[in-house]
Amino acid sequence: MKGTEYFEAVARLGTVTKAAEELDVSPSAVSQQIGQLEAQFGVMLFRREKRRLILTLDGDRLFQTLTQAFGAIRNARSAITHRRDIRNLTIRVSPSFGVRWLGPRIASFAEENPDWNIRVDATPDFSAFETELVDFDLRYGHGGWAGLTERCLLHDFVLPMCSPAYLQQLREQSDDPVEQLRQARLIDSVKMLFRWDIWLAQNRIEVPNLTYPFRFDRSSMAIELAKQSGGIALDSVTLCLPELQRGELVPFCTDFSVIDFPAYWFVCPSRNLNRRIVRRFADWVVASCDDHQRETRAFLEACGCTFQPGTSP
Repeated sequence: MKGTEYFEAVARLGTVTKAAEELDVSPSAVSQQIGQLEAQFGVMLFRREKRRLILTLDGDRLFQTLTQAFGAIRNARSAITHRRDIRNLTIRVSPSFGVRWLGPRIASFAEENPDWNIRVDATPDFSAFETELVDFDLRYGHGGWAGLTERCLLHDFVLPMCSPAYLQQLREQSDDPVEQLRQARLIDSVKMLFRWDIWLAQNRIEVPNLTYPFRFDRSSMAIELAKQSGGIALDSVTLCLPELQRGELVPFCTDFSVIDFPAYWFVCPSRNLNRRIVRRFADWVVASCDDHQRETRAFLEACGCTFQPGTSP
């Protein structure tokens, strides 16, 4: 209540005039607030002695309580301000995106912002912004998180991939890509938005007794196994473009269109964008993602791939 703030200032400073100067209001405004507070409590809070105001017993009791409360508020405000003044930036990111995309690039952002301490939490769990000290998430998903500001950073490009050696093994068994798929070891990335059952249905391919010899909850593991000729991974080109560029992985068959859909997002409460470092990172990651997306699409087009928009599974 405004009246308690005025009362605390008068009780601490001893006069209405000094309290008015500290609060940057008129003395009459202070006197009016004190009068209203006394009327509300039904007791006198001050005795008027010459030009000073002396606390009554009830006034002193209220003043002691307010001193503790206002002190706690000031301490909390100071702690919050101090935390925000410390140059820390905390990011939460999907694990495979953090390891394979953000990890190799974030050093350039750190070089441009050398005075900042950057913490990256790689976890599939989204931030609870009301209770956690996280500046923003880099999320994998379809978007549409209520109450949060979100911006699409990257489209994902999903297609079956394997090592050149494993592809050669399949081609020695059959010239038909559909038959090759039926004989292949299919690697399942269980956290992908588009998994084998959805992809097969969209391409009207039947695989009797569909099973997965390998199932991973991290794309990084599925991609690594595919590199080692462990099978065909249906996964994100966004996460393994270097392996494709080096020829360690190849598209299984360019007859099948690449699934193209918005998948990686910058997400935070709108208030977090008031921090200059958050806006600076957002600008940096958007520019970096734009460059990567152009490079990825150009590479796939050069391989002879076509694209189809992904629809929500």
